Amino acid sequence: MKVVAIIEARMASTRLPGKTLAPIMGRPMLALLIERLARSHLVQQIVVATTDRPEDVAIQQVAERLKAGCFRGSSEDVLDRVLRAAQEFKADLIVEVTGDCPLIDPAIVDQVVQKALETGCDYVGNFPHRTYPRGLEVRAFPTKTLAEVATLTSDPADREHVSLYIYEHPDQYKVMYIESGLPERWREARLTVDTTEDLEVVRTVFENLYPENPNFGLVDIIGFLERKPEILEINRQTRDKPVR
Repeated sequence: MKVVAIIEARMASTRLPGKTLAPIMGRPMLALLIERLARSHLVQQIVVATTDRPEDVAIQQVAERLKAGCFRGSSEDVLDRVLRAAQEFKADLIVEVTGDCPLIDPAIVDQVVQKALETGCDYVGNFPHRTYPRGLEVRAFPTKTLAEVATLTSDPADREHVSLYIYEHPDQYKVMYIESGLPERWREARLTVDTTEDLEVVRTVFENLYPENPNFGLVDIIGFLERKPEILEINRQTRDKPVR
C-alpha cells in the first residue's frame, strides 16, 4: 500500500490568519511540520492539500521548495480536497494531519500507520478519543473509505472535518484508537496552534529543544514542560472550536 501523509493547510484562519506560515526560528511553521513528518519510516510521500484561493500560492511555494507534493482544491469542502489529493498522488492509505500541528511526533505517526496496515481498520487514530496532548493528532484511513464517505454525506461538518463521519459511525466502520499511556493531565495540554498564545507555546518548545536535538519527540517535549510548567499556563484558557 502507498502511504501518503496529507497536510490540510490554508492561510485563512478566523483566530490566527496566516498561522500556517508563521515564523518559528526563522522558518515557516509548515516547513517544520514537513521536516518532522519526513522522519516517519512508514510514510512514503508528503502532500500539502491547500486551497485554490490566491493567498495560498504561498503555501504551494513552500511545499514545492521542500519537495513535498501539493494539491489545490476547495476552500470549503476539505473532504473533497483531501480525497482528490489522495487520488492524484495514488495514495492507498491517507495519514491525515492538520497544518496547525508542527510538533507532530513521527514515532506516533508510525505507530498509527503500523496499526492501520496490520489490522485493515477503516480508521486508526489518537483522536477524538484523546489521551495525547492537543497537537499530536494523527489519523489513518484508506482512500477507498474516504471515497465512500464522500458519497454518503453532504453535512457541512463532515465536509470540513475530513474523517469525522468515519469515526462517528463505528457501527458502519471498523475504528481503532491508539492510547498514549500518559497521565490524564497531559490530555489538556495545548501543543497545537490556533491562537497567538498557542504559537508562543510552540515557539518556546522549538527554541529550547530543536537547536540541541532536531529529532526531539513527545518524550522530550514532556520532559521540558515538566521542568517549565509555567509555559503551559500561557494558553491554558484557550478552547477548541466545536466541531458541530
